[in-house]
Amino acid sequence: MSNEPTSTFFELRLPPSDGISSVNFCPNSVNLLVTSWDNTVRCYDTQNNVQKWQYNHKGPVMDGCFPEKNKVFSGDVFGGVKHYDPVAGIEKEVGSHGDGVRSVVYNSSTQQLFTGGWDQQLKLWDIRSDKMEISNHDLQSKIFTMDVSAISNMLVIGTADKYVTIYDTRQMETPLQKRESSIKYQTRCIRTFTDGKGYALASVEGRIAMEYFDPSHAVQSKKYAFKCHRLTEAGVDVVYPVNCIAFNPHYGTFATGGCDKNVFFWDGANRKRLHALKTYPTSISSMSFNSDGNILAVASSYTFEEGEKDHPPDQIFIHNILSEKIIKPIK
Repeated sequence: MSNEPTSTFFELRLPPSDGISSVNFCPNSVNLLVTSWDNTVRCYDTQNNVQKWQYNHKGPVMDGCFPEKNKVFSGDVFGGVKHYDPVAGIEKEVGSHGDGVRSVVYNSSTQQLFTGGWDQQLKLWDIRSDKMEISNHDLQSKIFTMDVSAISNMLVIGTADKYVTIYDTRQMETPLQKRESSIKYQTRCIRTFTDGKGYALASVEGRIAMEYFDPSHAVQSKKYAFKCHRLTEAGVDVVYPVNCIAFNPHYGTFATGGCDKNVFFWDGANRKRLHALKTYPTSISSMSFNSDGNILAVASSYTFEEGEKDHPPDQIFIHNILSEKIIKPIK
């Protein structure tokens, strides 16, 4: 039996000074975008462990995305949406919501930017246009999480009323589907499958649902949910929120991070847990794989699930996955 490590990790230098809301790798790059409650949007070169640049918002930044080397988007707690071009060094206001912008996603196949807010509004933007706001959609409940698949052009939105709304981004007039979450507790995170055929939904109650877009009975019969991020402490079963999901773009397997301070790797197709990566100092607030699927960025950052209390510092760990067996699907 080999004693060689399956992964190695290091900590990013000079992390944000407050809670880390999101981490996202730029495709085909070592550059990692980090948004924070300290009002900053930062980019780190994870190969050389240095911060490359940053820009600021007027308030805490709740989400961001880095879809192309010259496109960065971010949204803040006051409703501001910004675009930054790191190549040209140009920062500009895209527009605003009436309340905090909780989710920011970009469909690279259609060049569309989507923002979802606590004001219950989904907004579509085209940054190439003089009038960047293209359309506005009232979802009648606070938006907590969104993701979009560039393969199937499906946009998936999770709201506070525990509904999931699905749009085809090529036809935004009306939703394709609106379905009640198959998990009865609050939705925390949604991420689309790498093949574009469905999505994984994480809840505050230690559970993941694997869902499919195709409404046919044959496909819907494949959906399922499973328990995770649960510990037995002093003989009592303790259930923790699952804060984040990150799909491996190479293998289609995925990682989950929770308030139990743990990250696990899963094979969704075979319904198996592949690996327990590590126990961290505090809650896992966000994660992102690089395009090759051999590096995982993990934000260890208290998410205030137990209210104000002393907590470990906010940290970002970069994991190099040395053994594909911990992330590769089971044959």
